[in-house]
Formats: sequence, C-alpha cells, structure tokens
Amino acid sequence: MRLYPLLLDNFYISRLSWKGDLMKIDPYRHKESWIRWKNKVRDLGGIPDISRQNSEIILKYLNDMEFGINTAIGSRKGARSFTRLNTIRKRLTFLAKKFEVVFEVEDITLLTEQQVCSFFVDMRNGIIKRQDGRRYRATKDFVKTVKAFWHWWQKVAKKAGKEVEDITVYLDSSGEKPEWVYLNEKQVRIFCDNCNLKYKVITMFLFDTGIRAPTELLNVKVSDLSSDFKELNIREETSKTFGRRIKLMLCSELVKRYVKENNLGKEDYLFKFSPSVANRYLKRLAKKLFGDEKSLAGQKYSDLTMYDFRHCSCCYWLPRYKSESALKFRFGWKKSDKIHYYSEMLGMRDTISEDDLLVDVTKTELEKRLTMSEHKSELLESQVDVMKGRLAEIYVHVNKLHDRAKLIPCGN
Repeated sequence: MRLYPLLLDNFYISRLSWKGDLMKIDPYRHKESWIRWKNKVRDLGGIPDISRQNSEIILKYLNDMEFGINTAIGSRKGARSFTRLNTIRKRLTFLAKKFEVVFEVEDITLLTEQQVCSFFVDMRNGIIKRQDGRRYRATKDFVKTVKAFWHWWQKVAKKAGKEVEDITVYLDSSGEKPEWVYLNEKQVRIFCDNCNLKYKVITMFLFDTGIRAPTELLNVKVSDLSSDFKELNIREETSKTFGRRIKLMLCSELVKRYVKENNLGKEDYLFKFSPSVANRYLKRLAKKLFGDEKSLAGQKYSDLTMYDFRHCSCCYWLPRYKSESALKFRFGWKKSDKIHYYSEMLGMRDTISEDDLLVDVTKTELEKRLTMSEHKSELLESQVDVMKGRLAEIYVHVNKLHDRAKLIPCGN
C-alpha cells in the first residue's frame, strides 16, 4: 500500500481517515475528535457534568449509532458517520444538562410529553437562552435530535417487552433557514479577479462545480479530472450522498493552468489548504470589495465562506439547466426541496414572453385557422388541376387546327 501520509504536510497527515483501502481527508478531524472523546469518557467512567443515568443511556444510544443498530425504519442503514456521532453526543449532553436543571429529571427516558413540548417552546421563544444571553436559532436541530433519540428508545424498550409512548409527536421541527451570502455572477467575477491565483482557482472551481466544501473539495485529486480538464469525477467514497461525473463549464482552463504551474501529478490532491484560513481570506476580501452590508440572502458580505459558493452556484445553474433531475445530479442531491433551500430563487427572472402567451392562450383558435387554410389550399389545388386539364384540351384542339391549316393550298 502506498504511504500517502508521507507525501503530505502536517495539516493533511492529521486529517486522514481510512475506509478499507481508501483514504479520505477529514478536514475537521471528526474521527479524531470522536475517538478522543470516547477515551476521555472511558477514563472518567461516564460523561462528565450529567447524571449517571443520563450518561448510561446516552452512551448506549451512541454505541448503537456507531454500529448502525436500532436505527429508524425509514433512515439509511449502517453506522453513522463520525460527524453525526459528534453532533449527537454534543446535543444530547447539552439537553441532558438542561433537563436536569429545568425539570430536575436525571433520566431523560422519564421525561413527559408536557415537559419536552414546553421546553422547546421556551427555547424557540427565547425564554431559554444561550450562555451569551442570545436566542437559540437552531431549535429545530435540537428537536430532531430528541425525536431520533426517543424513537430509538421506543425500539429498544419494545425489544425488552415494554411499550413506550411517543412523547415527541407534537414537537415542532420546523425552523428558520440559516442566512447566507449571495453573490451574483458579476460579483463572483469581481471577487475572483481580486484573488491571488490559488484562491481564484478555488473560488471559480467552487462556483462552477457547486461541490461541497471543504469535505468533497479537499478530496479531489488531479486524477479525478479528465485529460482535457473538461470533466470532474466526484468519487463515491468522498461524497456525502453519491458519486457523480460533472462538466467543468467555467473554470476548465484556469484549473489546467493551475495544475501545470504547480507541477501536480495524477495522485496529488488538487487543493491543499486549511478551511479556517481559507474562510478568513474570503471574509476579508469580501468585506474589502462589497463592504459590511447584508447580501440578498440575509448574511453580511463580510461573513462569506466557501460553502456560500455552493448556494451561489445553485442560483447560477438553476435557470440554465433544462431538467430538475440534471441539476440535482450536479449538486449531489436526492431530494428536490434542496433546490429551493440552496437557491431561494435568487437570481431567477421571469422568462415568459408574448409569444409564449399567444401559444398558450390562442392555440385552439390558431389550430382552427390552420385547418381552414389547409382546406382552402386543397380546394385551390383542385381548381388548378381542373384548369390545367382544360388548358391541355385546348392545346390539343389548337394543334389540330394548325395542322389542318397547313394542308389548305395557298391559292384557294
């Protein structure tokens, strides 16, 4: 097996994870964070700062999720990702602490429907606040975590011969969509023109492909590009949803130049950088170029990140793709609602014309007129045919008279 880590800098060495014989860069060290936390919990004999009962039930839940056991019927099969595991343990630990303080309940499986509903209503309304005194904006994410946990608990209890009521039925899992930074095509061009070569290639690549950053982006190798740099293969093992081969329509020549100038080989990663450093660069430049005002998507230009380019890319490609399924394939989406989630229809325009209206409104009338015209044309053709026949008869008679005239002597 080739020792890829020896060829990479420290940033990449610390962020590599393995899936069989496949290597995948983990830019946020989710696997490392998960293993470190598990070791800490093992050494301490449980999750710190919460009750023993809550610690035991949460650890049992996380253990099942790590191996894909007792998962919901409608959810995907298999072990949950390290990203998901870290998210679950952080949110559940937070909620366990809150429930212990607010309701004095040291076992979250003993919560009532009234308690969980009132808790999340208070969180949504700002009665339960963050440590900095501000209102929670992601209440729906905590609700979804509790729902998933409770449905797991119902399944586990049922296996033990105990029926558990679903206390999460009335929980509201809706919520405000996070704000983001919208750049139109002209603004993207201005931004890229003011970047150094490295970031110019990165931002145009993000805008063109709509690739997930940094997860899919940092796992792109030169070998994933076609020989003419016109296509990109996003591998199955590096994608959040599914692998796909897409066309590079805006940045092909730029990427080709970048690969050549950096002497990158087939097995080299296309980009090597720290996501946090890259986002700081984007924020500074965006503020310099566009100020600190809010973009049309609600977020300030000074908050621009790599992931905002996925939103902007969706806005750019939405009116250009002829089919919804083709657009979903490019972005690696399985559900159509993602299109509106990422674009919010920004940059769209009404393309209806008077010609379109004419066709839609008066189509039947036009068809009738066309049919009448066809009938008139057929009638005229019949009349012409009759006239041709009569002219032919006249022509024959004229020839006969001409021949007879020749036979008459001139002197008579």
